[in-house]
Amino acid sequence: MPTAIAVTSADLVLPPMDHHTPTAALLQAPDVQPLEAALSDMTVLLEQHGYVIALYPASIPLAHERRLHTVRSVLESSRIALLKVDLPPLATAVLVRQLRQLSICDFSAGIVASAARLLSHYIYAGALLNSVTRLDRVPVSLTSHAKSWVPGSQFGVLANPDPELIRIGTGRLTGPEFVTRLAVAKGQLQSDWVTATLAPAWQTQSLEEARLPADSPVWWGTGRLIEFAAFLPDISVLYQLVSSVRREVCTWCGIELIGDRCGFCSAPLAAAENRTHEPRALSRGTSSYRGP
Repeated sequence: MPTAIAVTSADLVLPPMDHHTPTAALLQAPDVQPLEAALSDMTVLLEQHGYVIALYPASIPLAHERRLHTVRSVLESSRIALLKVDLPPLATAVLVRQLRQLSICDFSAGIVASAARLLSHYIYAGALLNSVTRLDRVPVSLTSHAKSWVPGSQFGVLANPDPELIRIGTGRLTGPEFVTRLAVAKGQLQSDWVTATLAPAWQTQSLEEARLPADSPVWWGTGRLIEFAAFLPDISVLYQLVSSVRREVCTWCGIELIGDRCGFCSAPLAAAENRTHEPRALSRGTSSYRGP
């Protein structure tokens, strides 16, 4: 059985790209599910899949995050990875789906878990907003704040991989230099800028309409938005990207990993190992496929 991928919200489970991609398990909040039931569900997942990789947003309620750590602690399981993701909601859902795709490949659970940090660098996540007055996730200048009060103003915002903000009609957002698919989730804003202007400028291969995650208005500071995320959709490219990074063994828990930190115990690689074996694919322009 493939490694289980788990999430804390149904909004983070996008439709599969093909009939091979498995779905994700849902880890309920403590106000919805008692601890005994949560322990039982996690035990079943471990018995069926061997390992569980749980991704949750950095903006999750503290009580829900504590529940995740409580479950792992009570079960005393080193086979549960808890990955806090600091991406916009739609991009988080995209990353979850990519790990679901990788879970059926011949990668160990440790490789899949540590691949989350690598793949997040290749997701271009942003939104079209009618106001940035309440946006606190991306640096906003006083000038942009002032312009947001002008009727009809709209802003293109990029939160990942590098923060960027433009006023629509005065510039363009820096996009990926590799082939992507663009997921688009519409809120309470009417505009074709994302599909008619951004998508062609970024040379996206295809478009995908998604439902706006419930947390998006809070994350972006307004419900009048259109959220988007450009990503690598092809499983063969994802496989090649992850395979191109040198594999290491965590000196703390002994699990296999890529990059500079274990996805299961969060222990960093020793400094000497880092200097000797720097991951190739974590640096732009060094991976073997045509990437950024």
